[in-house]
Amino acid sequence: MTPEVHAQLFEQEYARLRRQQRFQLFGFALVFLVVFQFAASFSGFTLERLTAGLPRIGDYLGKTLPEIRFASIVADISLWYYGLVKWLQLLFDTLLIALSATLCGAIGGLILCFPASRNLVSRFWVYFVFRRVAEIARCVPEVVYALIFVVAFGIGPFAGFLALTVHATGALGKLFAEANENIDESQLDGVRASGGNWFEVIRFAVLPQVLPNFTTYILWRLELSIRSAAIVGFVGAGGIGQELYKAIGLNYYEDVSAIVLMVVLTIMIIDLLCEKIRHRMIGKENLQ
Repeated sequence: MTPEVHAQLFEQEYARLRRQQRFQLFGFALVFLVVFQFAASFSGFTLERLTAGLPRIGDYLGKTLPEIRFASIVADISLWYYGLVKWLQLLFDTLLIALSATLCGAIGGLILCFPASRNLVSRFWVYFVFRRVAEIARCVPEVVYALIFVVAFGIGPFAGFLALTVHATGALGKLFAEANENIDESQLDGVRASGGNWFEVIRFAVLPQVLPNFTTYILWRLELSIRSAAIVGFVGAGGIGQELYKAIGLNYYEDVSAIVLMVVLTIMIIDLLCEKIRHRMIGKENLQ
């Protein structure tokens, strides 16, 4: 074929693929609109309700903000954070709950992930059972687990720790397993060919490839656990969330904003620290 014929065939194929992509995009958009309309009608969503409710959100947020004057800024902030010592203690409890739950959840996820990886087990039922265990652990919300453990063990941080640990185990187990299934399997064959057993395959062929991903997932889960630890406190599972729930229930508006601001700043600091750790581990700590 001449170059002109090749160019003509290429243009024809390119035009056909573009038409196919536009058709698929139109189909996806149509399905999305139908599903959105069904979901909106089921939930009672309307633009009128949205526009009527947005100002009320602003009214509530306005009530939570204290009156701070420049002439007496120190006194006003001191009055706003009158319970700072108590709140810091509760926030420290929340951090401990999140840290210990993330650590134990990472250990649990590490135990779950290898038999839950399809490329690492020869028996399908083993893979199926461990995958379902991880699903059960992560699909139930942390608040529901917290309610169960509060009834079983009483009000306090221990119930929150257990709730977050179970959920973190399921979530990290799934993430770890998917990282295992994306590895270069030629290294598995090399260890097996040299006579390595299943545990040696994990130790020498799998872990060296997935440890950076595992570390990233654990740090991400730590950030998420701090937020979740504040939420499970709403049902009596200890930490700053319990105090926040009391402030909301008693309409202590300025206490709500003070506590929320502390939680937001804490999560921001943790996020920056985790980012630094990740960059240092992958050798990109000098990136701006």
